[in-house]
Amino acid sequence: MLVSPTDLIKNPYVLEFLGLEAHSSYSESDLESAIISKIEHFLLELGKGFLFEARQKRFTFEEEHFFVDLVFYNRQLRCYVLIDLKLGKLTHQNLGQMQMYVNYFDRYVKRDDENSTIGIILCKKKNDALVEITLPRDANIHASEYQLYLPSKAELQQRLNEWTAEGEALLRSAPAKTAPQPGDEAA
Repeated sequence: MLVSPTDLIKNPYVLEFLGLEAHSSYSESDLESAIISKIEHFLLELGKGFLFEARQKRFTFEEEHFFVDLVFYNRQLRCYVLIDLKLGKLTHQNLGQMQMYVNYFDRYVKRDDENSTIGIILCKKKNDALVEITLPRDANIHASEYQLYLPSKAELQQRLNEWTAEGEALLRSAPAKTAPQPGDEAA
């Protein structure tokens, strides 16, 4: 059951069902079109309670038009979920753009009995430090990576080896703890 916005965020989202070539060049529009053509699969990847509302949802603010790539509503959380698709590495401009979309929906679209809008930026490569320094701690904006295919067995083994080496390095650098000796008094 979903309790908070972070309960619905995955990382990564696996979009293998889209059938896009792993190394071909495609545009954000191609990615969006592939998602729409396989919307049922995409909703299942997102998780429970999602309803699709719009693609390229246009809103106008001070005579300028803006377009949110994908707009969903989550029944369990009772809030809008905006998704912006990015082909490359996440930038602070992407985060600012999503912050503006979320602010607009919160102020002009959502009803008083609904919860705050959630923004998700799906990007090829995210940077957690950039997200942390750019957004306030209570921002309802999240960045998640997407991958078009599950990693191969060799790639999974390589990642496992890297994680194991990192864990071992952390253990070696941690101060050693000694076991209590007989006669030591409990503090």
